[in-house]
Amino acid sequence: MTSDSPPPTAEEIAYYDCLKKQGVAIVYTEYGAPREDKSRPWNDEAHKTCAPMLPPPPKPQPAAPVRIAAAQQESACLRAEGISWYPDPDPVTGQIDERKGTPEQWSSLKRDHLDALKKCRPEG
Repeated sequence: MTSDSPPPTAEEIAYYDCLKKQGVAIVYTEYGAPREDKSRPWNDEAHKTCAPMLPPPPKPQPAAPVRIAAAQQESACLRAEGISWYPDPDPVTGQIDERKGTPEQWSSLKRDHLDALKKCRPEG
């Protein structure tokens, strides 16, 4: 089976090897990348010890200007429809940061504001 995911980097392997030596259970994806076993309890001490080895996050992929403009228009539309807390999209990726609203706000958006969503997201 092939995967579009890149193989793990040397830094990634070293980080997970460090966690494993600290007693953290490691599992492997179908394409061989190490990952922490999320079914096990979090190990603060191991993560603090291995943090300096953690590879930097990948650079975000820039979105096309038309996608960013559409996301900005959607945010403005939703705010005009009374959803004042709805955030602006990231100016590079066009993505909405869901940490900028509470879980209750996001649930309410999908539950109580379907008309506004349909108006502001005509394709979806």
